Amino acid sequence: MAVLKPKISILDEPDSGLDIDAVQAVAQAISKVADKDATIIIITHYARILKFLDKLDFVHVFARGQVLKTGDASLADKLEAEGYEWALKQSA
Repeated sequence: MAVLKPKISILDEPDSGLDIDAVQAVAQAISKVADKDATIIIITHYARILKFLDKLDFVHVFARGQVLKTGDASLADKLEAEGYEWALKQSA
C-alpha cells in the first residue's frame, strides 16, 4: 500500500484471526500510510482495531445492504455493546 500510494484502499477484515498485539501492529501500519490525500476503508465486524488507529473520520454501520447509521468511534462502541438489533430498530 505504501509503495503504490493509492487514492483509495479497501481493507476487508484486516484484524480477522489476529491476537490483540497483531491487531495493534496492523493498526499502526495503517496509521503510518494514511494521509490526507488518500482514503482507507476498513471493513470489520469488531471495534477493536478502531481503538488503535491514529485517525478515524467516520464509522458507518451497514446491514441489509444499506447504511443504517453514521457517526464517530463512539458509534462502533455502542454497536459492540448493544448489538445490531439496536441499529436495526433505530433505522426502522
